[in-house]
Amino acid sequence: MAGRPRTVKHPNELLHYWLGRAGVSNAELAREVTRRARALGERGINPSEGRVRAWRGGETPRHPVPQIIADFLADRTGLPLNCADIGLPDRTTPVTAGPDLSWKPAAAIAAIAHLTRSEIMVSHSRDSVDARSVHTGHDLLDPLQHWTTASPSALTARGGGRLGASDINGIRAVTDMFRDADNRHGGALSRKAVIAQMSDANALLSTASYDEATGRALFAAVADLGSVAGWMTFDVGLHKQAQHIFFAALHAASEAGDKVLGAHILQCMARQMSHLKHYDEALDLVNLAQYGARRHATPATRSMLAALEARFHAILGQVTESERAAGTAEELFAAVDQDNEPAHMAFFDEAELCATIGVAHQIAAKHDAGPGRAVRAENSVRLLGRALELRPEHRVRSAAFDHVGLARTHLAVGEVDGALTEARRALHIFRSLGSPRVGDRLIELQQEAAPFEASRAGGELRDVLSEALG
Repeated sequence: MAGRPRTVKHPNELLHYWLGRAGVSNAELAREVTRRARALGERGINPSEGRVRAWRGGETPRHPVPQIIADFLADRTGLPLNCADIGLPDRTTPVTAGPDLSWKPAAAIAAIAHLTRSEIMVSHSRDSVDARSVHTGHDLLDPLQHWTTASPSALTARGGGRLGASDINGIRAVTDMFRDADNRHGGALSRKAVIAQMSDANALLSTASYDEATGRALFAAVADLGSVAGWMTFDVGLHKQAQHIFFAALHAASEAGDKVLGAHILQCMARQMSHLKHYDEALDLVNLAQYGARRHATPATRSMLAALEARFHAILGQVTESERAAGTAEELFAAVDQDNEPAHMAFFDEAELCATIGVAHQIAAKHDAGPGRAVRAENSVRLLGRALELRPEHRVRSAAFDHVGLARTHLAVGEVDGALTEARRALHIFRSLGSPRVGDRLIELQQEAAPFEASRAGGELRDVLSEALG
């Protein structure tokens, strides 16, 4: 008879980190757990050094040992650690940043504190298991429906130093700096730095003293900083962590009473879902953002969401709906006044509008087997070319995407030489970026070039991509 399948354990990196930071040996932890367990009346808990090694290796100690360890490490480090922070379960409700997070200030603050602590301290690897573990379908969308009706909670006065406008402006300036670094270099370079900054800003929510208006502004500043942190994390391929950060940032935006910022965070989540090929969820998130921000959205926000709607409809083969949404996006953009747009919408300029709709035409051309393919490809080349002409110098990663989009458009109509030229331009930029997301798009280009491999240009295209991507 076959035995029970063996449970695969993974080292508890969080526990390992916090024990190292606290300077606690296996023997000392074993002694301390025994002492504290006896104080609680738990006489049967008497771990050895070997048992502690097993906990480090991924074994889960029985209740109430996880809470005992968390309390001990909190005392040693002076930080408010809980069981989740040290990678162990508890019988109490854990602090998470999933879609079921309570729409209250304390929940948002606690979730951000937990996420930023664990993100700063633990290195991650990029693998497909992470991408498969993101929330999708009803697990993602049902809880987020509450965002549309959630109202800011009453903020109560707290102790600590008095917070003012200059503090908020400082956080906003740092956010702008990190956003610029992400555009220029990709998310890999500054991701942990922005998460550390998010942790510091979030700490003010629970320690500083502020009035109602300043508290709302602080929540908004933390939410916007979180949108940058989540975007960088998505850009480097850490999809589950990115989604958790987006969730927490969305809750912070809700406490700020800022539906426009919330819609921006939802469109970031929609782009992530599209990247992971969850296209229905991507479109649903855009629709949710449109509905939730319907009374507050600026022209740029409405235009951006309509442009994304056009892209996702095209991916789903809904060409008529895609063309309608693209027309709406262009009409709405005519009313945009960048001086009256929030800082987080500065990225959505004419270049971004052209690029988003240009990709929608490229996707439609790829799936159009009839005479309309050439017209769609021409529109895509025109719009993506216009995007490249208008791109500001600092939007380096966006320019790489534009060149990839042009290469894929050329392939859609069999213009392999044009695809090779644009691929070389994209690769030149890619080599200076820390953006695995651009690499993912290049991999897709490489796959689409396979039918042309027998030709000179097609073989060369595959070769240069293979060499660059390893």
